[in-house]
Amino acid sequence: MEQALRQFKDRILAASVDKTPLRIRGGGTKDWYGQSLQGNVLDTASYSGIVAYDPTELVITARSGTPLAEIEVTLAQHNQMLAFEPPRFGAASTIGGVVAAGLSGPRRQAAGAVRDFVLGAVLMNDKGEVLHFGGQVMKNVAGYDVSRLLAGSLGMLGLILEVSLKVLPKPFAESTLRFTMGKTDAIRQLNQWGGQPLPISASAWHGGHLIVRLSGSEAALKAAKQKMGGEEITQAEPLWAGLRDQSNDYFTSLGEGSSLWRLSVPSTLPPLALPGEQLIEWGGAQRWLKTEVDAAAVRKAAQDVGGHATLFHGGDKSVGVFHPLAPAVAKIHRNLKKAFDSAGIFNPGRMYQDF
Repeated sequence: MEQALRQFKDRILAASVDKTPLRIRGGGTKDWYGQSLQGNVLDTASYSGIVAYDPTELVITARSGTPLAEIEVTLAQHNQMLAFEPPRFGAASTIGGVVAAGLSGPRRQAAGAVRDFVLGAVLMNDKGEVLHFGGQVMKNVAGYDVSRLLAGSLGMLGLILEVSLKVLPKPFAESTLRFTMGKTDAIRQLNQWGGQPLPISASAWHGGHLIVRLSGSEAALKAAKQKMGGEEITQAEPLWAGLRDQSNDYFTSLGEGSSLWRLSVPSTLPPLALPGEQLIEWGGAQRWLKTEVDAAAVRKAAQDVGGHATLFHGGDKSVGVFHPLAPAVAKIHRNLKKAFDSAGIFNPGRMYQDF
């Protein structure tokens, strides 16, 4: 792997001198995500392999090009998992891309987001320097937590070489319940359940049906099912996989002229007063919207309730994929970009068009 590191360094130093943009790419499964792609490809797929994994410590360290599938197979052998359920988007998905994209799946409402599981990272900056952040232990609080800052950065701060992630045991048992109700009642019910000691690990409402996944011991699941009611679904794993990987009909059937928006809003918020087809996750905190409404209206609706909106699929990316930043926050982003990538070569414009 030393040869790969030298090659990375040579490419980066040459790009810094020439001010030539580099597009960091692992498996390419998320090339569609973010603004338009720029620069020459810096391929990380060959920089692969699990560096360290001790099941008793609940930590795995892997190089950025390691396939997500390889990591999940390794963890499954010890009945462990990446609890934030990163969307896979294809067999070529890499762990570096998982962290850089910062996307989480259905279990995020109970377990937390990608950034909550990043314990450490190794980064190569625009000077070819290898920087180490965080560590391989859960109690690592010294200094600024740069490793978590990389989650969702879309490779704009540098080349992620390695990541250390906290892992968790798989639940002893799981069960999925289905309820027939409208979205207003679903949001109200989810928030009522959220205030109770119930083993809810995921939820989703769409098309008049609410599905809820329970995870835990057999006794906890039995007590929860008696209290909640509903219809138990057998063979529910494909339902959750379709949501996690965004491979079900809702995500794959975007009509002409429509856009798919991802909105983060307070979980107690009533249904959005926007035309279009909605899918509600994370106990009401994540709302998907397929609509022909223009970007300004969608973003205003989200911002008015203290949320934000991301243009996920379709639409005109010139309006900006990610929600516009407040001036003070934008200044922080620019300063971070300058501090880590003063040459401005890593994935320029991938997150915001002006840096």
